[in-house]
Amino acid sequence: MSPFTGSTPRTADWRHLRLDIDRGVATVTLARPAKLNALTFGAYADLRDLLAELSRERSVRALVLDGEGRGFCSGGDVDEIIGATLSLDTAQLLDFNRMTGQVVRALRECPFPVVAALHGVAAGAGAVLALAADFRIADPTTRFAFLFTRVGLSGGDMGAAYLLPRVVGLGHATRLLMLGEPVHAAEAERIGLLSELTEEGRAAERAGALARRLADGPALALAQTKALLTAELDMPLAASIELDAATQALLMNGADYAEFHAAFTEKRPPKWQGR
Repeated sequence: MSPFTGSTPRTADWRHLRLDIDRGVATVTLARPAKLNALTFGAYADLRDLLAELSRERSVRALVLDGEGRGFCSGGDVDEIIGATLSLDTAQLLDFNRMTGQVVRALRECPFPVVAALHGVAAGAGAVLALAADFRIADPTTRFAFLFTRVGLSGGDMGAAYLLPRVVGLGHATRLLMLGEPVHAAEAERIGLLSELTEEGRAAERAGALARRLADGPALALAQTKALLTAELDMPLAASIELDAATQALLMNGADYAEFHAAFTEKRPPKWQGR
């Protein structure tokens, strides 16, 4: 994402989510607790635009995505999205589905790690938002459900058929996307869907601690690692090795690489600059 901006100022007020930034860690909270944080057209658009703004600013070094209330996110709002889409024509439906996919792309392509803090339900689009994060920290109340076939749609929504097999393998992904059955936290950890399973009520705390650790680390190195993990999913080995070599050559010419050597020599912690 290019850091260059035009004349549009930074958005001061996000109507469909809550944003807090503390020393390089952004916390984005889905804030419709009465609706289990069900997503609306506006919520998707806000997520898409917010991730683009934060990516351009380069002041955020890690992001926590969480949900207020009893769950993370119950997916698309049945009335405000599923009901509304029945009256849209094909062009409008394509615009909507492209927008939801743009949110997933933004989560995967933003130049900072994303940590999902999970509790309660993560269903439908909510499950895919969690899947698109770099880390998934969940407490025992968490349950995933990829519900798309349950409403008569393809299980491969918002990139789920691309991402899920790469996280849990084709066999588990086929079962989850075709059957739409709930996956509770213990099983999610067993099949590799979780980065960490916490004690009940501690997912947000642990996600915040991980985000702080990432934000205090070598930001450019972490950004490039994330970019390579995404880009190399579909590359042959030779192309991946060449891309790795070019990336390392660039980073070896950076300030953080020299800072590590200086800190090691002087027997002190490195002072990462993200350059």
